[in-house]
Amino acid sequence: MESQVVVFVVAVIAVSLAAVLLTRLVRSRLVLGTTEDQTTYRILHTTSLASPELRAGLAAGADKAVRHLRELLATPALALTDGDGVVTWDGAGGNAHVHDVRRHAARALDGNTDVLGPAVVECDRLDCPVRHAVAASLTSDDRVEGALIAYTSARPSAGLVRAVEEVARFVSGQLELAEFDRERAKLAEAEIRALRAQISPHFIYNALGAIASYVRTDPEHARELLLEFADFTRYSFRRHGDFTTLAEELRSIERYLTLEKARFGDRLSVTLRVAPEVLPVAVPFLCLQPLVENAVRHGLEGRADPGHITIIAEDAGNEALISIDDDGVGMDPELARSLLTGDGAGDRVGLGNVDERLRAVFGDEYGLVIETAYGAGTKVSLRVPKYRPGVHAT
Repeated sequence: MESQVVVFVVAVIAVSLAAVLLTRLVRSRLVLGTTEDQTTYRILHTTSLASPELRAGLAAGADKAVRHLRELLATPALALTDGDGVVTWDGAGGNAHVHDVRRHAARALDGNTDVLGPAVVECDRLDCPVRHAVAASLTSDDRVEGALIAYTSARPSAGLVRAVEEVARFVSGQLELAEFDRERAKLAEAEIRALRAQISPHFIYNALGAIASYVRTDPEHARELLLEFADFTRYSFRRHGDFTTLAEELRSIERYLTLEKARFGDRLSVTLRVAPEVLPVAVPFLCLQPLVENAVRHGLEGRADPGHITIIAEDAGNEALISIDDDGVGMDPELARSLLTGDGAGDRVGLGNVDERLRAVFGDEYGLVIETAYGAGTKVSLRVPKYRPGVHAT
């Protein structure tokens, strides 16, 4: 009887262990997937690690990206060259072979994939893991920018040659994106320079004239205005960052209006209504100040009676709604349309520039909206998403 109990207990334990093992196996397969799934994940993960480094350019990102590229190809060594010299080497045999990389890359730099044998690679060590190589071109915008050379101990298979070509094509794509990023940064800087150049020279002249008028009668006020002017110009002509916070942009506008009030006196009044929730929102640098300057210059200058400007920034869920409204002379709606499309020949500051930058950053649905008519004032509105990948205030 006791033996039967023992057998029964052992059987129960065995069944329990089998159930636990089966559960772990099923769970493992659900989490990790099949072998093919794991391989695909590893390749995608490794590729994702190399991508951001290469987006910095070959010279800047090669040292960090090369080990991920070698992992993709599973070769003993891998080198990258930009045509003038070795950019980086990763793996075995570097001391013995790194000085020959330029020679190994010769045909690849002419745009051809090249398979090299021991006679070309050359190694005096009997146990050297670097005896063969596959070199492929790295291109950007149809120009050869460099070469990728994968080194092996055995003759490369046709599959490895194709793999090297595909990895080189991937690297080339990232280099093209890096070039695109550089050109986009240059364009953005050019647009900012153009906008700065449009900041009214006569505003600067008039602001300094207004400050000078207070030097004798109210020197303390003149000092305060001079500090406001210095802060305004420092912000407007800063050299870093494509984006700023709405709070910083509004602070610069407040300085600008302080200087304009010193000139216009009671003829200019301003209402500013801002929801605290939208103050940290990132916006393109100098996207609001030109709109306010237009409201002052074309809405209020030249008229004898007082003028009023209303600036509103509201919280609208995932977006911030911003408007600049003046009760000035207004303009022809057709002229407003042509200014946004770049066809207008008016002297209004940067309307098309601001509209184009907003659309480029956030999408076509985020351009400027202008409501105006002769004698009815002008209202310029825009929407800004509170969060957009890649858009960060600096």
